[in-house]
Amino acid sequence: MPVFVNRTLNMKKIKAIGFDMDYTLVRYKTEAFEEFVHQLVREKLVELKNYPKEIMDLPFDFDLVIQGLVIDKKRGNLLQVSRYDKVKIAHHGSKSIPYKEQQQIYKNKVIDLNESNFQSLDTNFSVSNGVLYTQLVDMKDAGFDLPDFAQLADDIKFAIDVAHSDGSLKGHAIDNIDKFIIQDPDVAKLLERFKRFGKKLIIATNSEWWWTKKLMEYTIDPFLEEHKSWMDLFDITICLCCKPRFFTTNNMFLKIDPETGLMSNMEGKLTNGFYQGGWGGKLQEDLGLDGEEILYVGDHIFGDVLTLKKTFNWRTALVLDPIEYEIEAINKSKNIQEEIDKLMAKKQSLEHNLNHIELKKHEDPENFKKEDLNKIYAEIDRVDGQISEFLEDYRKFFNPYWGEMMRAGQEESRFADQVEKYACIYMTKVSDLLEYTPKTYFRPIKRILAHEI
Repeated sequence: MPVFVNRTLNMKKIKAIGFDMDYTLVRYKTEAFEEFVHQLVREKLVELKNYPKEIMDLPFDFDLVIQGLVIDKKRGNLLQVSRYDKVKIAHHGSKSIPYKEQQQIYKNKVIDLNESNFQSLDTNFSVSNGVLYTQLVDMKDAGFDLPDFAQLADDIKFAIDVAHSDGSLKGHAIDNIDKFIIQDPDVAKLLERFKRFGKKLIIATNSEWWWTKKLMEYTIDPFLEEHKSWMDLFDITICLCCKPRFFTTNNMFLKIDPETGLMSNMEGKLTNGFYQGGWGGKLQEDLGLDGEEILYVGDHIFGDVLTLKKTFNWRTALVLDPIEYEIEAINKSKNIQEEIDKLMAKKQSLEHNLNHIELKKHEDPENFKKEDLNKIYAEIDRVDGQISEFLEDYRKFFNPYWGEMMRAGQEESRFADQVEKYACIYMTKVSDLLEYTPKTYFRPIKRILAHEI
C-alpha cells in the first residue's frame, strides 16, 4: 500500500525515528485479539462487579464498532461525528436512532470531547470496549439489572485495566502468540535499512519491558540479517512512557537492566540503552536534535500524534490499518459512486430550474405555469429514488452499522479531520515505508478547494 501524505516530509532531514510498539512495530490479528479481550472483560465484570452471568453469552461482533466513534456515556449512545463535531450517525446500543430523534437529542450541537460524558474509541484496542458497551446497553434496555449507562462505560474501562495489569490478558497472549501476533519480515528489513542510512532508532511504548521484549523477539529477531537482536538495532528503548503524558509532563527516567528487568535511578544524559517513564523534551534535548529532525510513528491519533504535534515540533506518522479495508471498499464501489455523482449533478440542475420557476411566480407571474413546477418536482422525486437505490448498494461495501470510517455522511469524520491535521503522513502498516527510500521527499497532492472545481 502507498504512504498517504498530508504535508511535506523530507526524510533526508530526519535523523531519528521513534516508534510506538503495539499496532505499529508489532502488528496484531485484531479480530482474534479483541474477541479474547471481550471474553476476558466479561469474566472480570461478573467476578469483580457482580454483573449477571448472562453477559457471558454475549457473542463478539467485530463489525459493531469502527475506529473513531464516540460513546455518549450519559445516554448510552454511540456516535459518529463529523469534522465539525456534529453528530451524523447515532445508535442507542446496537439500534440505529432515527434522524429526527437524533436531531431532537443533539440539536446540531458541537460534541466537546473534553466533557466527561464522552469517551473516544480511537484505536484498534477500543473495538472490544465499544462492542461490549453496545451489548450491555441493549441488555439494560431489555430489563437486566445493570448500572446506569455512564457506570457501564466506567466498569468496562476498569475491567480492561485489570485484565492488562493482572497478567491474564498478556499472559494468555504470550502463551498463544501465533494466534494474536503477526510476524512481518518487512518490518525488520525496513528497520535495518533505516539503520544503514544512519538514522537513530527509538522505541517509545506504553507497554511494560517484559511484554516489549517478548513481542520484539518474536516479530523482529527471526528476520534480522545485519544484527543479532532487536536490542542491537534500537539506540534507545523507552517502556511504560505513559503517552500522552510523555509529551506533556516532565517525568524522570528509570534505567532498565535488559537482563533482569530491574530498574535503577537514571541521572545525567540519556545514552544508548533501555529506560522506563521519562519525558519527550529530555529525549529530544539529549539527542541534540531539533524537533523537525525527529519523526515519530504510532497508531494512536491522540496519544501518539495529536498531543505530540501540539507540544513538540516533531514530525508525525500514523499507522492506520483499517484504512486498507476502506480503500478496498472505495475501489470496489467506484462505479456506484460515479452514478451517484451523476444523479446528484442532475438533481442540482433540476433544483436550479425549480428555483427560477419559483422566482418567476413572484417576479413574472404572467409567464408562470404551475404545471412546470409539478413536472420538475416529479423528476426530482424520480432522481431521489434512483439515488436512494444506489446508496443502498454503495453502503453494502462498508461497515454494515456505520459505513465509512473516514466519512460522516458527505463530510469527513472527526477522526479523518484529526488524521489530516496532525499526521504528516499515514499508512496501513509501518512496512509500507519499505516502498520508499530513507531519502524520500514526501509531498502532498494539491488540495482542491470548493471554488477550484
